[in-house]
Amino acid sequence: MADEALFQFLHSEIIQYVNSAESGDSENGRCVSKLESMGFRVGQGLIERFTKDTPRFKDELDVMKFICKDFWTSVFKKQIDNLRTNHQGIYVLQDNKFRLLTHLSAGKQYLEHAPKFLAFTCGLVRGALSNLGVKSIVTAEVSVMPACKFQVMIQKM
Repeated sequence: MADEALFQFLHSEIIQYVNSAESGDSENGRCVSKLESMGFRVGQGLIERFTKDTPRFKDELDVMKFICKDFWTSVFKKQIDNLRTNHQGIYVLQDNKFRLLTHLSAGKQYLEHAPKFLAFTCGLVRGALSNLGVKSIVTAEVSVMPACKFQVMIQKM
C-alpha cells in the first residue's frame, strides 16, 4: 500500500515539475512529450527486470497478454480490465479504475488535464513493448473519469 501511495505522489510531482518548467498553452504538447519519454525509459528498464527469467514470447498477442496481466499488475497492482484486438496490429487496453486518475475529480472540466496524467503510462507501455521487440504507438483516451483506454498500434518492421 505504501508503494502505491509513493508512486502516485512521485507521478504527481513529476507532472507538476514538468508542467511548471514548460509553462504556457503552446508548451502543453512539450510537457506531454517529456512525460512520455520519461515513461518510455522507465518502461524499458522495468520490462528488463520483469522478463529476466521468462521464456521468449511466441507472438505479439502473447506479449500483449503479458503486458496486461503481469506488467500492469506489477506497476498498478491490478490487471487490465479488458483487452481487445482487431488481429491486425491494434490493441485496446481498458482500465475501468485507472489508479493515476482516481485522485482527480470526476467532473468533465478535468478531462483536459487527463493527457498529462496518461502520458507517462503511454511511454511506460511503449518502452516495455520496445524492449520486447515490438515497435508501437500508444495513445490514451478518457471519456469518463477514472476509466481510460490505451490504444496500442503495432508498427510492422
